[in-house]
This record gives sequence, structure tokens and C-alpha cells, in this order.
Amino acid sequence: MSDQHQATATVSNPVIPGFHPDPSVCRVGDDYYLVCSSFEYFPGVPIFHSRDLVHWTQIGNVLDRPEQLVLPLDAPSSAGVYAPTLRHHDGRFHLIVTNVSGYGNLLVTATEPAGPWSDPIRLPDVPRIDPDLAWDEDGACWCTSAGVQQVRLDPTTGKVTGEPRQIWSGSPGSLYPEAPHLYHIGDYWYLLIAEGGTERAHAASIARGTSPNGPFEPCPHNPILTHRGIAHPVQNTGHADLVQGPDGSWWLVLLGVRPQGSTPSWHVLGRETFLAPVTWVDGWPVVGSPDLALPAPSWPLHPATVPARDDFDAERLAPQWISLRDRPAELITTRERPGWLTLRARGASMDEKDVVFVGRRQQHLTCRSRALLDPAEGAGGLAVRLDERHHYEVEVADGEVRAVARIGGLRSVLGSRPAPDGPVVLRVDIASPQDLGLGTGPDLVTLGFEEPDGTFTALGALDGRYVSTEVAGGFTGRVIGVYAAAGTVHVDWFDYEQIG
Repeated sequence: MSDQHQATATVSNPVIPGFHPDPSVCRVGDDYYLVCSSFEYFPGVPIFHSRDLVHWTQIGNVLDRPEQLVLPLDAPSSAGVYAPTLRHHDGRFHLIVTNVSGYGNLLVTATEPAGPWSDPIRLPDVPRIDPDLAWDEDGACWCTSAGVQQVRLDPTTGKVTGEPRQIWSGSPGSLYPEAPHLYHIGDYWYLLIAEGGTERAHAASIARGTSPNGPFEPCPHNPILTHRGIAHPVQNTGHADLVQGPDGSWWLVLLGVRPQGSTPSWHVLGRETFLAPVTWVDGWPVVGSPDLALPAPSWPLHPATVPARDDFDAERLAPQWISLRDRPAELITTRERPGWLTLRARGASMDEKDVVFVGRRQQHLTCRSRALLDPAEGAGGLAVRLDERHHYEVEVADGEVRAVARIGGLRSVLGSRPAPDGPVVLRVDIASPQDLGLGTGPDLVTLGFEEPDGTFTALGALDGRYVSTEVAGGFTGRVIGVYAAAGTVHVDWFDYEQIG
């Protein structure tokens, strides 16, 4: 792309679509690395690489071993792993994070961002959630966490010096000062926080001081980022991290959501990672709008493509695949039947916290997912999941294919048909709703299967609002994947593609 053409071009926001909240980013030379929260899913803390801040490729998961990530099978949905901070210091990557379902605050390190990452150092004396790391010129490491409390931390031992000290309270009258990040830029230490809660009142505010411990002077224009009360397609903006571009410009990665449908609108993909430009005026950052079509940066771009199909030919699952709370090798494997993913049932349905499930995040507002599933030794299906009480699925068992919906306390079979002989292609289409009037939901989810000749047989279609955060609550987004409900099922391939 020529410089003249790129200057007038746009790039798409979010830069990491789908359930990828609480982004934290660091730059090492010409490379950028970014991590997100993962909550009840295993492996935890997806890590991405980019050369341009726009196109990101997942290179692994930081917490990918059972000894690193303990998630009890009875842990609630939207518990688990909260708000990591990723930093590079003295030749090593450091990641500090909270596991609210076990271990509490912990720290892991690596020389290579794709791993392996160390076993965790537990941090019982680091207060609250959302811990951050920053080093001063003397090599002292400061850990700041939610409530904007700070302690000095030895990252090699996990020991802290002194009692936690509150160094800022955020904006007067604003709830939940959290997600702090501390930076030394020019003559000042800047303290960036989220506040207002991660819903429609979400915001980012900043303060500065001449010491990492303060005192901190709030920016006179706080919040520096919010979409509260603004008719913008991106809402809930906040929980941000600053990073410098290759040309010396500054940028902000942040979370936001894309509500759809008529009032009050619903977001179904979860909180996503957006990018926004930053300029500096009188020593304060001024954040540009994280629009869906963002003016392209001035530097060369490096687009990446992701295959639509996974044939499960590798010995290990690709990093985008996540499971619920754990992933025992005896229950989930690609090594038993070459070229197939094998699932052995534990929980009896998607209603159960211990169901054996392997999924990927829904990343587009309209999409199609298909899986070729062999149920000869059991029962299983293809599911759209938000949590145990909010999910839709198409399941094959006992010679029958059926579409099932779980909405709160209600569970209903939408339709059923005799199953074709042999493996079955199960399919979920997610499309824009037809009725655009008052009461229209965010999307329409159609569940069914394909006949041997490729004909699609729909078994049911439902408004997607019932698998949305505004209905279900929580902090996650939709995950689409395959599961075992009884015995053993084998999955030959899984397709995911944007449609429309």
C-alpha cells in the first residue's frame, strides 16, 4: 500500500474482535504483544503478537498448564482469571494477574512470549484485583491494583515491602477505580485507571506526578475516554493501556462492546479489544475516538489470515481453542484418532459446569459454524454458549438430531429430525434479524444440520438476546464449540466463517 493511499485508508476496529476484554500491551523493539482476560476458560490469558498494532495473531496462552491455572469445576462462570498486565523488563516478560477462583494474585515470567511461561509466584500480600507492574530508574518494582492501592514488590520472590497505600481515588463520585497502569513518560509518572464500572458508564481517567508513588494530579479533562451518554456504535469503553507506535505516535488499546438491536440493545460478543489514537496536549493525553473504521496508521501494515477450517491434524489444539475450567488429556485429545478431535463426556449437558466442551470465541456479528461429528459411541453437539444457564445447541444422540435452548430456568427442544447415517454435519448460522422495528433483538441464531447432499435442515431459530450479556450478566461473550454429553464423540473438522 502506498503512503498516499494508506493516508486515506481505514482499518477495522475492534482490532481483536470477540470476547477479548481487559487488554494489556507491551512493545519490545518492533514487536507488540497483548494479553486479555479469560475468566472460566482453560487455557488462560490468550497472548497475541503484532507488528503494526492493527493485525494481531494469537501465539499461545500464558497459563496453559494445570499447575499454572487452577479453576475448580464448581467455579462460577465469569469467575476465574481477571485483568492481566503484561510488561517486559530486563530481558524478561512479566505477567501479573488475578485468579479469583484459586491462587489469587500471581506472577509468571518468560523469555519468549509464546512460552513456556514459569510456574506462578503467588502474591498473597498484593491487595485486590487488576494488579500492574512498573519499574523505576533504581530498579524498584511497584505493583498498583484496584482501588488504586500500591505496594513495592520483589517480582523474584513475591514479597512486598510495607503496607498497601492508596495513591489516588479516581474522579470524585465515580465508582470502581480499577485497572491501574503506571508509566514513566517524559518528566512525569502517569497513572491511568478505569472507573465507572465496565458497563455503559465505563471510562478511563488519568493523573500524573513526579514520583511513581505520587502525589498525583488528576487530568483537568477527565475522563479522557468515555462513551457514556453518546450515540456511538462502540460502548462501555475503558480499561485501557498506553503504547507507543513505531513512528513515535501514541495509541491506546481498550475494551468496548458493540450493542445491536433496538433499545435497550444487547451485546453478544463480549467486551472486545479496540484501538484509539492518542495525542499529547500540555502534557496530557487526548484520546481519539475508537471508531469502527479507524484511519490507518502511517506505518506499513501486516495483514494476517486465519484458516476457516481446523482439521485437528496437529497433536495439540491450536491456541484459539478453549475449554471449560480444565482440559484433561483423557477427556480431550487429538491423538486417539488421527485427524479427529476426541471428546469423552463428563457432565451430561451444556447445563453442567463440568461438561466436556472445546470452543472458540464468536468474533463476527454474522457468522456460520459447522462441525462434522461422529456420535457412534455417544452423544454430543455444537453449542453457542454464554454460561450454563444461557446457551443454544444442536445435538445428535440416539439416531436423532435436535435443537435445544436453555434460557435461565427454561430448557426447550425447538425441533428434531432423524439423524442421517454416519457422521453428521451440525450447523449454526448467526445472522442479522429480519424485523428492524421496536423489540428487535441483536441477531437470529438458526440451528440445524446438513443432509448428505448438503441441504441445510433448520430445526429451530431463536432471538439471540437470550445469549447476551444484558440478559445473562457476567463478563464474558459467546463461545461456539463442540461438546460430549454421553460416551465418546469424535469431531473430524470445525469450520467458522463470517457471512453476510
